[in-house]
Amino acid sequence: MDLGATYEFNAPVETVWSLLMDTSAVGSCLPGCRGLNPIGDDRYQVELGVAVAAISGNFTGTVALEDRVPPHSYRLAVEGNGRQGFVKGYANIKLEPRDDRTLVHVSAHADVGGTIARVGQRLLESVARATMDRFYACLAKRVGDR
Repeated sequence: MDLGATYEFNAPVETVWSLLMDTSAVGSCLPGCRGLNPIGDDRYQVELGVAVAAISGNFTGTVALEDRVPPHSYRLAVEGNGRQGFVKGYANIKLEPRDDRTLVHVSAHADVGGTIARVGQRLLESVARATMDRFYACLAKRVGDR
């Protein structure tokens, strides 16, 4: 599954970068997040509650920040699994200054398997897109707190 989107923040690129690196802000904005804990340099353990169609469950996994070029870009590598299946993927994040605003470009790829993929296959992309939209909308609201 491939996803791409652009989100606009009403703040300079340095402020948006700082927000994207703030694990407490990220954890509180990530739908279904029940924990985001450091386990090493730029590596975090994550616990998520996920629902796709009639399938819901808990997933645990790791998120790693890679190829950081502050405040312009980074790559997220994600791996997770639960009783209902697994996900493995990445997202390339690029910040583009635009006057006093910042555009955040997201290009992501994920492989999903197990029951959640079989039962909710047609819905996975729309659920992933909605989750991503909710996450970035939450962060955009928080940018005013900085």
